[in-house]
Amino acid sequence: MALVKHLSHAALHPVAMETARADMLRQKRRGNSRPARWAVAFSGGADSLALLLLLWAEAPGRGGRDFVVLHFNHRLRGQASLADERFCARVCASLGVRYVAGRWQAAHAHASEAEARTARFAFFNREMARRKITHLWLGHQQDDIAETMLMRLARGSGVGGLAAPRPVQPVGDGRVHLRPLLTLKKAAIVAALREVGAEWREDGTNTAGTFFRNRVRQSVLPAWNQAAGRDALAGAALSRDLLEEDDTAMESWVDRLGALKRGRLDVRALQGLPRAVIRRTLHRWLLAVRPETDLSRQGFALLLAAVERGQATRFSLGRTAFGVIRDGHLRLSRS
Repeated sequence: MALVKHLSHAALHPVAMETARADMLRQKRRGNSRPARWAVAFSGGADSLALLLLLWAEAPGRGGRDFVVLHFNHRLRGQASLADERFCARVCASLGVRYVAGRWQAAHAHASEAEARTARFAFFNREMARRKITHLWLGHQQDDIAETMLMRLARGSGVGGLAAPRPVQPVGDGRVHLRPLLTLKKAAIVAALREVGAEWREDGTNTAGTFFRNRVRQSVLPAWNQAAGRDALAGAALSRDLLEEDDTAMESWVDRLGALKRGRLDVRALQGLPRAVIRRTLHRWLLAVRPETDLSRQGFALLLAAVERGQATRFSLGRTAFGVIRDGHLRLSRS
């Protein structure tokens, strides 16, 4: 199709596409006569429309009939939200792909970005589980990298947080999120769609300053790019790649330490190691034994210092739990 000439398959993120090919090969080796479908998140906006059209046209070894397109109506913009849903249904009907829409029944006027995102991905996860789908394609592009990085810098994120959004993101239970458009700028996607006469939906709230991301997009990114005197978006994308490499190396280091066993953290194995390694290992322990913890950043810093010292201690992790260091191990105690 004509769009492919403007946004070629070769321009898509190589890691995301190679992951998709590997998935297909695994299915073939297992002798599956009908490989599991892929799910494509489709809002009706320019980014997700370009993703859907590109995958429908030339995803490696797949045809459009193997996609399940998922649209989530947040019900936050009245008739405009309903029009988005209807537009997505028409596009999918014209392409001959399966279309599934969900609606946020608990929507309310003052919903935050985080609430809307949680509801959206809950819908995606339910549909994927019901249909036994493991791969979800998302339309994030290069501008989203810079926006996310600036937002997370504002809250003091570490390497792992600053490496988002990732082209390939394992999210647990064998599920993977794929983002092949991270090599493309928003402007290039919009220009290509206009060149071929495609239509898409515009979310009116994107021009308002209600949400933090929109304020970064409208006010910060243009000024930052101008002040840099160079392609700051490409620079942010390169930094994201490097940060992901560092994050992967750190995860590998923690894996090899083997300090976490059956809910216990071997504090002695961490002595003398860089603080970053100890911090990462402690994060893992805390998520494993008390994922619902509301430990503050200051509280975590105090616990980290106790682990670094390796001395016997009893540290509160909330109303009913304690972290106890005894005999060179950190354990969870609920008494």
